[in-house]
Amino acid sequence: MTSPDFDEQIDRIGTHSVKWDMMETLYGVSPQDGIAMWVADMEFRPPACVQAAVEKMAAHGLYGYYGDEAEYLAAIRWWMKTRHGWDVAPEAIFTTHGLVNGTALCVDSFTKPGDGVILMTPVYHAFARVIRAAGREVIECPLSQTDGRYSFDTADWEAKLTPTTRMLILCSPHNPGGRVWSLAELRAIAEFCRKHDLILVSDEIHHDLVFPGHKHTVMPLAAPGILDRLVMMTATTKTFNIAGSHSGNVIIPDAALRARFAQRMNALGISANSFGLFMATAAYSPEGAAWVDQLVAYLDGNRRLFDEGVNAIPGLRSMPLEATYLAWVDFSATGMPAQEAIDRVQKTAKIAVNHGASFGMGGENSLRFNLAAPRAQVQEAVRRLQEAFKDLQ
Repeated sequence: MTSPDFDEQIDRIGTHSVKWDMMETLYGVSPQDGIAMWVADMEFRPPACVQAAVEKMAAHGLYGYYGDEAEYLAAIRWWMKTRHGWDVAPEAIFTTHGLVNGTALCVDSFTKPGDGVILMTPVYHAFARVIRAAGREVIECPLSQTDGRYSFDTADWEAKLTPTTRMLILCSPHNPGGRVWSLAELRAIAEFCRKHDLILVSDEIHHDLVFPGHKHTVMPLAAPGILDRLVMMTATTKTFNIAGSHSGNVIIPDAALRARFAQRMNALGISANSFGLFMATAAYSPEGAAWVDQLVAYLDGNRRLFDEGVNAIPGLRSMPLEATYLAWVDFSATGMPAQEAIDRVQKTAKIAVNHGASFGMGGENSLRFNLAAPRAQVQEAVRRLQEAFKDLQ
């Protein structure tokens, strides 16, 4: 395997990249002299095995319906077993158009209009969007902080419950805080769901991007006693930078829950995109695994560089990142209004970032920065931030 060149600068302007071609419209930052650090895709080419799979499809030149999923399902099962120690039954695996679609299907399958869905905020903003669009109620349970890291107490959630609360959506590892939840924390969430008869949807899309010193445990292994109410979601898209393939896996161990989910998929006519299936099969392989190991090591270097530079600015604090490539920077200690911090980042530093308020309660004074880019770009972003806040130093 040829070593990937994560330092390669790839021009994405004019390629219909939402990250670069929409940044001026959405954030007022021109791609010509700005840096895109918002939407969660990477500036890196996927592993060569994925590119080869797409090139093989192109060389064949026919793009018909995909059939015989045996190889695809075997690749998923191999990955989950070798990388996460989890034996997955092939019949438990559903393929959706990404995990936002998977989340929406879970909400549609297991709740009714007016039902409540718990989110541990701040959290990935698409969750609240699909819940509200489906006519369900978002129940926000704000996370607290212990030693600068997110934490929670399930006892505090009791008062938030309504008689129609039916589901809890967990982000594990956490986005935007980068927490890898401990085994005890995962079991506490599972017990809370069992006690209150809630469906637990565990979105683990970032579970392959965990930094040294931390260990992610998939929820089916953390709490095997709640498989009758557990839905697990995974994908190749974040891990291998193939988000445009719009494919993801909803894995449901319990046969009764599977039947309900399958009924809704059939009713809505959901079927997989063949490009996504070929790419996922290629990615979940020994070559893909070696690439991920090198990716995580590179991202770890970016994380350390970013944290050191940002935390040197008085009033700014980058939350210690245990997983994902999404840094969560708190500006509250500067004493400035959130809009002023945003303006300094976007208008002065010319960096497009996700605004913390979009992640729900507790995110109002933070911004999310995507660190999955060549190191030179991360270095330049740090330099710009230090210049934009130089009056604080």
